[in-house]
Formats: sequence, structure tokens, C-alpha cells
Amino acid sequence: MELLIEKQRDNPLLKRKEVYFRVKYEDTKVTPSRQEVREKLSGLLNATQDRLVIRWMKPEFGKMEAEGYALIYETPEDMKAVEEDYILKRNFSEESEEGGE
Repeated sequence: MELLIEKQRDNPLLKRKEVYFRVKYEDTKVTPSRQEVREKLSGLLNATQDRLVIRWMKPEFGKMEAEGYALIYETPEDMKAVEEDYILKRNFSEESEEGGE
């Protein structure tokens, strides 16, 4: 899986960094999971996963690529104040299931 950062900008009003990215997955032939992309993004952008959310990720028809939009907040509390519950559930439900309750 190859991950390319296409565009990023700071949004000081919402205390976050907005990142547009592209994922190429010709080697796996399967669209990578949101958790796999979050791990890779956190490594590339030096951000902890507890303050990183992927808003959307769309596979492109006929290609082994997907484009996406991620947000990196300054603190987890800033993220919880701005993001809607369903976005947080999509990004963090897998972690809570794996780690037990």
C-alpha cells in the first residue's frame, strides 16, 4: 500500500490540519481498511492516532486507488468537540473491539 499526501492545510479556527490523500493498493488488490490507512497516515504526519480521523475514503472505479480526506486535531478533546458521533464511531469502534471493553 502506497500513500501519497496530495494537499494539506492548517485550520487554526478548528485547531486541526486538513489532509487530502491518495492510497494506491495494487499489491493487495483490496481496498485497505480505515484503520490501516490511519496507522500509515499517523506515521507519515507524526500524529498520534487518538486525534486523527478519516472523514471519507472513496475508491476510484477501475483503479486500485482511493482518495480520501483526513483531519488531525491538536488534542483529542478538540476532536470530540467538533466531530460528529458517527464519524468517531467509524474511526474508533474497531480499536475498542480489538482491545476489549
